[in-house]
Amino acid sequence: PESAPRALVLTGDGVAFCAGADMNWMKKSVRFTREENETDARRFSAMLRALDELPIPTIARVNGVCLGGRMGLISCCDVTVAVESADFGFTEVRLGIAPTVISPFVLSKIGAAAARRYFLSGEIFKAAEAKAIGLVHEVVAPDALDAAVGKIVDALRGNGPHAVAAAKRLIREGLALRRDDAIENAVR
Repeated sequence: PESAPRALVLTGDGVAFCAGADMNWMKKSVRFTREENETDARRFSAMLRALDELPIPTIARVNGVCLGGRMGLISCCDVTVAVESADFGFTEVRLGIAPTVISPFVLSKIGAAAARRYFLSGEIFKAAEAKAIGLVHEVVAPDALDAAVGKIVDALRGNGPHAVAAAKRLIREGLALRRDDAIENAVR
């Protein structure tokens, strides 16, 4: 219907998009059994997958710091707009863990070359670098963030919702198939 949402915008409150996991929870999770940790990881993975497969366009409005697992969130969004001062990083390795659950989503967004550097180093980098590696689409001054996101939302409003959902599915399926199968899938 006309009143159905045409886009989802994710953002943070205040000056941070999201700084990562709750450290108190992480300390507690060290005492979890393997099964409890896998159950928790499956919940997070299911949430990322639901965001990735949402049939409406998703926009990450990154208003500040975005670290760790939250890099998975923005990797699942269709469009990411960030303020130029935002810090990004796959900082899990600094805590002695790998960015495992987010990796399927991040790898399809930034590729192996960027992942090899940033997954392994845990470096913090700015929005310009995030754009250079394909994680961010647009970098703006803080006072231009709302206008930049608004422009994208306005562009999405006029598009057919069924066509948008089909296009999102086509991208996801096309990336998962061999070339010949992807061509046949597109024809169908």
